[in-house]
Amino acid sequence: MRRLLAIGDLHLSHKYNKEAFYALEPHEEDGLIICGDVGEKAEHLRTAFELTTQLFKTVIWVPGNHELYTLPNDESGLRGEMKYQECVSIANEYGVITPQDEFIRYDGEGGPCLICPIFTLYDYSFRPDHVTRENALSWAEEQNVMATDEALLHPDPYETRDKWCEELIASTIPRLEAAAAQGIPLVIINHWPLRQDLITIPAVPRFTLWCGTKATHDWHKRFNAKVVVTGHLHVRRTDHIDGVRFEEVSLGYPNQWQDARNAGREINTMLREILPGPEYKGDEATIWRQIG
Repeated sequence: MRRLLAIGDLHLSHKYNKEAFYALEPHEEDGLIICGDVGEKAEHLRTAFELTTQLFKTVIWVPGNHELYTLPNDESGLRGEMKYQECVSIANEYGVITPQDEFIRYDGEGGPCLICPIFTLYDYSFRPDHVTRENALSWAEEQNVMATDEALLHPDPYETRDKWCEELIASTIPRLEAAAAQGIPLVIINHWPLRQDLITIPAVPRFTLWCGTKATHDWHKRFNAKVVVTGHLHVRRTDHIDGVRFEEVSLGYPNQWQDARNAGREINTMLREILPGPEYKGDEATIWRQIG
């Protein structure tokens, strides 16, 4: 790969996003990260993988919550981990790299790095200290906030999503430790933010419950990350913490990137360059990237 680009939260179930998606231009020497939330159905994944694997040298995908949904009309009836495995199988058909694959080495511009797609889910720990786990959902409901996940994202075979998250964290840590031990920086890719302080969603502040886990708060330092790439929030931004660049790369629902379209931008301008990446001077404050 010459460069590494990223985009997340394509939400291809929305007609406008799907039409815009077909305008992607070829990048035959570059890699693409698809940072979760392609859509809710197998057909959405097939659409995304069929096109992007023709346009990019390498495609890397991590699951978001929407890929894990079991819709009422889903004939397969797959839930939880089995639903995730179905998504991985579809990715395998197209040669797309998933969190189940070995991490790959990037030697292009801005390298060398190890590209590390992971899957962590969330455990409702992104909440104030005075709110217990037992009262977390009622705390969110006080402001009329309740994620669709509570109805459509099942934790099977685990008892709870918390437990599934715990198991995912436990299995991911040794892999990242082994990767960091190779002595080159990592590019950590996850749908959910690794840190609560990178979440700014003023319209639904209590939605943080479904946005990650405090268990990953220091992973950027612990595992020698050069860049951390995430989506989920539909709030495009760049941050620098402890010398590590954090990129939120979501596209979002059609109305959420309307400002970009009003400014004459289209989906190709929404691709974020991860490596080699933009040049910065020191530790910048949050860079909001509403129109690209």
